[in-house]
Amino acid sequence: MTDAAARRRGRPRRAESGAAGDTRDRILAAAREQFSEHGYEKTSVRGIAKAAGVDSALVHHYFGTKEQVFQAAVETVFAPALRAPDVIFEGPADEVGERFARFLFGVWENPVTRTPLLAVLRSAVNNEVAAAVFRRLVTSQLLRRVAGRLDLPDAELRAELAAAQLVGVAMMRYVIKLEPLASADMDAIVARVAPVVQRHLTHP
Repeated sequence: MTDAAARRRGRPRRAESGAAGDTRDRILAAAREQFSEHGYEKTSVRGIAKAAGVDSALVHHYFGTKEQVFQAAVETVFAPALRAPDVIFEGPADEVGERFARFLFGVWENPVTRTPLLAVLRSAVNNEVAAAVFRRLVTSQLLRRVAGRLDLPDAELRAELAAAQLVGVAMMRYVIKLEPLASADMDAIVARVAPVVQRHLTHP
């Protein structure tokens, strides 16, 4: 196959291969912006490519379909939260709820992680395909790992209830921005929420 034919299929030139990581990152950054601004349904591979300054075939080459681009964007954005199982189970068992709450809210409090997380969440809330992608990632990479650390009946249900408690508060505080929750002191929020999370995760 000629170089021209290869490029038509979205393959980068050999000379460009060293910058493949930069190109991929640029496409992901553009995808997050597009999904945030337009939502999942109105975002197209062509629009992502234009925003990234590449040919749409290159987007297909690195990621495949729009759903796969979204999944890659979610995985990148959600990566900090995936450390939760390792963090929350380090230390006394009676402080698991507080560590879980502080860790997850810490991800939201940080503007660097909050902005792209908001982008993918808005798409997930408004579109079933996007929601399914997000759900698969959260279930396989976070909730099942948390449940695997619990030596109690209904471990998966317990992990989901704990996560629902925290995500619900996060949505009200950072997405809906309901007052006085949106401006409340984080330590005060953790003090109220952590005991509930603790009961979900450790109480018989």
